[in-house]
Amino acid sequence: MTTMAKIGSALAILLVLSSCGNTIRGIGRDTANAVNATQDAGRSVGHAATR
Repeated sequence: MTTMAKIGSALAILLVLSSCGNTIRGIGRDTANAVNATQDAGRSVGHAATR
C-alpha cells in the first residue's frame, strides 16, 4: 500500500468513527427527551386526577 492510500484509509476510518459517535449521542438525547416527556405526561395525569 502506498503512503497516500494509508493516509486516505486512516482518514476514512476516522470519519466513520466520528459519525458513529454523533449518532450515538443523538440517540441518547432523543431517549432522554422521550423519558422527560413521559414523566411530564404522568405528572399532568396525576395532577388532573387529584382535582
